[in-house]
Amino acid sequence: MKYLRLSILVLLVCAFAACGKKGGDGTGTPNNPPTGLKLTSTVSTDASGNVSLTATAQNAVSYEFDFGNGLFQTSTTGTVTYKYLAAGTYTIKVTAKSSTGQTSVTSIQVSVSLTASTGGTGSGATWAEEFNTDGAPDPSLWGYDLGNNNGWGNNELEYYTNRTDNAVVSGGTLKINLKKEAYMGSAYTSARILTLNKFSFKYGKLEIRAKLPAGAGTWPAIWAMGDDIATNPWPGCGEIDIMEHVGNSLNKIYGTVHYPGHSGGNAVGGNTMITGATTDFHRYALDWSATAVKFMVDDVVYFTVPNDSTLPFNHKFFIILNVAMGGNFGGAVDPAFNNATMEVDYIRLYQ
Repeated sequence: MKYLRLSILVLLVCAFAACGKKGGDGTGTPNNPPTGLKLTSTVSTDASGNVSLTATAQNAVSYEFDFGNGLFQTSTTGTVTYKYLAAGTYTIKVTAKSSTGQTSVTSIQVSVSLTASTGGTGSGATWAEEFNTDGAPDPSLWGYDLGNNNGWGNNELEYYTNRTDNAVVSGGTLKINLKKEAYMGSAYTSARILTLNKFSFKYGKLEIRAKLPAGAGTWPAIWAMGDDIATNPWPGCGEIDIMEHVGNSLNKIYGTVHYPGHSGGNAVGGNTMITGATTDFHRYALDWSATAVKFMVDDVVYFTVPNDSTLPFNHKFFIILNVAMGGNFGGAVDPAFNNATMEVDYIRLYQ
């Protein structure tokens, strides 16, 4: 799904020589980096794989935890609990960041053991979101894009909300509901949830088991974006569309990458035909490494993009799930459309 380039107001601060009383930002407050960074861990004694981590530092406003397995999580409190799904010894690194962007880094090692009955999925995944807790999507993992935002750069018709009417976990699956209803000036509502600033990953096989919505005009997407988007705007940050489907081309699955010189209508992608996209669950997957970006459905690779150091596909990415309506890719909407749902059983990462 093409990403709207959001306008960012850049404040240019002019520094003038003074008598030494002002700080680095000219306000009297010095630009102090985080100091005294400490990281402690507590490994659960029940062999569940849970590790509680606490990071503290003066002048820090956020902490990014690198769990040593290609997965990352950001916390403003400095406290996280992470569940390892594979036994082993891991080097955990934390980066403390100040309000002015200065950083401090430290690391520790932890050893994790698992009983035969632990590990969450039983599938060998190193991370998983199983959608087993009813209610709104887990707020420690998922945030929301809201509104219509001038059609998100694609002339889309939906208004994204954070209501459980549009995104809810129930009965072991996440349901993103696209509804025909007048809301905030739009004729349709839906949800776009994302792990930006909460969870990201680099490389591995990411598998999502999902059943797609039906109806002309529906445009569900499962995708990932470079988590440096705030400082490296799209398409510079890179975009990987793991799965896109449009109701006007039933059962045709698209896999696409966007990057400078190859974005929008000039993106690089492939597609494949399946059966039962809107009636059955299928496993859509990204197999991503330093040498290739592969797109898969039900374990079959249907498109490969060679990867190398010149492309923006060698840093951390976050996950996005949404259902759009109409627009440049979704196309004409069935006037009789009322509602449709993308249902996600799980997301699992193998590394």
